[in-house]
Amino acid sequence: MTSMMPPLVERPALERRILASLDAGRIPVLLGGCGMGRTSLLLRLAQLTRPASHYLDLAAVATTPERCLAAVAAATASGAFTFATSLPVDGHSARAAFEHLLEGFDLAQGPQGQPVAFLLDEFQDLRTFENFPGLRHVQRDFVTRLGASPNRFVLASRFTARAHRLLRDAPARFEVIHLPALELGEVEAMARARDGREDWSRYVAPAVHALSAGRVGYAAALIDAMAGSALSEAETALAELLAPGGRLTALCRYSYEFRLHRARGYGALKAILGVLASDEPLTLTDIAQRLHRTPGSTKDYLSWLEDVDMLTVQRKRYTFDDPLVRLFVRLYAGCAPPSQDDIAREVHAYAQTRSTGTEPTVPGPRRAEPSFAAAEATARDTGIIEID
Repeated sequence: MTSMMPPLVERPALERRILASLDAGRIPVLLGGCGMGRTSLLLRLAQLTRPASHYLDLAAVATTPERCLAAVAAATASGAFTFATSLPVDGHSARAAFEHLLEGFDLAQGPQGQPVAFLLDEFQDLRTFENFPGLRHVQRDFVTRLGASPNRFVLASRFTARAHRLLRDAPARFEVIHLPALELGEVEAMARARDGREDWSRYVAPAVHALSAGRVGYAAALIDAMAGSALSEAETALAELLAPGGRLTALCRYSYEFRLHRARGYGALKAILGVLASDEPLTLTDIAQRLHRTPGSTKDYLSWLEDVDMLTVQRKRYTFDDPLVRLFVRLYAGCAPPSQDDIAREVHAYAQTRSTGTEPTVPGPRRAEPSFAAAEATARDTGIIEID
């Protein structure tokens, strides 16, 4: 989570679907990558359903079970409902604190005893509790308990593959909803809300929609840059935002580093992303040859990247899930920050790709892949396969 409040984007059709799921007694599970608008959507739902709902960012408080329980209890203390457990937390084990947290979700109720809706962001971060004694199956226990709770829940996570595995044997009450990319009309509405000019909003929306890949965070950054300065062209704005210290550079670096640190094999995974940043789509064999690794070990690396939703595979060919993160890697995987010419060249090529759907030929020298690949090439004759 970043410290900046995400833009509250109105997505009426998606909001109606989620509210209908809640009214039917189901538990919507919102899945989408960084910048797709999960947090923004939960905060919008909190506006639409208050006072009988409460937003909780579990990623921020999933430290120890005891501290998490205390934080949730404190955050909900001012709500129009009671959140209480039958026993005090002090002096009890991590397992007891976790049980009290689940009990609090069960027992919470409104002034007239009506059910409460909890909007739980990054619910899978509760897996950090599995490092404590007696909490080996935290996520499974959490899902089972919520599935039988009298209260209502909306869950959100940025880890799609892991969520699917977790919910494979979950109660039928859970309904997975993959956050769709923004539609053109939604981008236009974002621009109009930011600037107020109908004609300007219609003018910028198609380019912003294409360059942002329909992701809320990227679209908001582009619209802000174009509305808040003399920048009137989306491609120029994108180049400015991807400069060192730029807003999109920070967003893409966060997504890139966050997912890699949640995966295994950090160094080798960076090498694979560098390969795919230079050329995609590629098959397993293509990637293994460029890494100078066996297909078996390369398959493991690729599965770890799929596990944190960094890559997508179609017809046995691998690509980045997020095209702007790929552009970020092309720009920033070298030993020095990119020059203005580097940024302008790569952004122009990216804009061509987004508008035509084909991979253009990038003029001029390409930026070097991560030095890890060079180190692997040097060691390829040793017969050693390393897993970082």
